Amino acid sequence: MTFQPQAPDHPMKRFDVTGDEIDRVVALFYIRIRAHAELGPIFALYVKGPDWPAHEAKIARFWRNAILREKCYNGNPMRVHVSRPEIEAKHFPQWLALFHQVLQAELPVDIALQWGALADRIGEGFRTGIVAMRQPKDAPPKLF
Repeated sequence: MTFQPQAPDHPMKRFDVTGDEIDRVVALFYIRIRAHAELGPIFALYVKGPDWPAHEAKIARFWRNAILREKCYNGNPMRVHVSRPEIEAKHFPQWLALFHQVLQAELPVDIALQWGALADRIGEGFRTGIVAMRQPKDAPPKLF
């Protein structure tokens, strides 16, 4: 009998994480967000108590799309973040720190590192997008 490696459950996924793990990470992350002294009040402006399950499901779909390539998310997160004046570039390192804490607590090290690197790239894209889109048209670019 020869060993036949099993095909991955989704051959195009970026790394080996399940939909249930994505749901768990997102739920635990938002528990920390709601308790965070600076980020919690910003989220509370836009996501009210009964709306949290729908918000978490939407963000889980975002990650399923980004990681598992499920094509289940339809949205423009950059536009959403830019349209919220309370969200500033300085918030993204805080957001990422909380996200990394959850990843490290909930996933094997290699998966946490891979997902964390992806989150860092996405977060930096949002941060630089907010800076660029909010600066005056004739001002020199901000590089940090």
